Amino acid sequence: MAPVEEQSIARRAAPGDVPALARMLARAFLDDPIACWSCPPQALRPAMLERFHATRLRQLMAHGEVWTTPALECAALWAPPGHWRTTVREDLQLAAGVLRPRLLVRAPLVVAGLLGIERRHPAQPAHFYLAVLGTEPARQGRGLGSALLAAVLERCDADGVGAYLESSKERNIDFYARHGFRVSAELRLPRGPRVWPMWREPR
Repeated sequence: MAPVEEQSIARRAAPGDVPALARMLARAFLDDPIACWSCPPQALRPAMLERFHATRLRQLMAHGEVWTTPALECAALWAPPGHWRTTVREDLQLAAGVLRPRLLVRAPLVVAGLLGIERRHPAQPAHFYLAVLGTEPARQGRGLGSALLAAVLERCDADGVGAYLESSKERNIDFYARHGFRVSAELRLPRGPRVWPMWREPR
């Protein structure tokens, strides 16, 4: 199938989309290095990821910048300028969704690693933060992610606002680079994988 060429497929997600999008994102991130590091038992990972993404979707949907496709095959979860930092309440919601008895021993390691990533998040200048971009595995490579990115990046360019993300897969760096992002650092999680923060100047 030819890549998607029309940006008109992008639409803002609605609360009723959350269950389907959370399941899709769980499948999309099943082999993600941070997901594997956070939850080594593969049997636990799908449910853990589904709970995590459902919580994050609801949190970011409040800002109106969660984008998806008509068939819910892809999702881009953005935080608008000034809203990228999670609150204590949001952190507790995320923790409640992912912590299970078999994962408690890893909790201090995971928390330390994720806080380390957050500490490297630039406070200024104001920017859009791409918290999550995921596509149904069978639909990857067809331009869906690019279409959803364009929905916000065009606004960044029009308003002169930057954009920021963290790539958890080295092979995704080139994809984001095609949309104007550049690697700004390379981090390594404690006893875990590398992460690449990326910044995009408005065009």
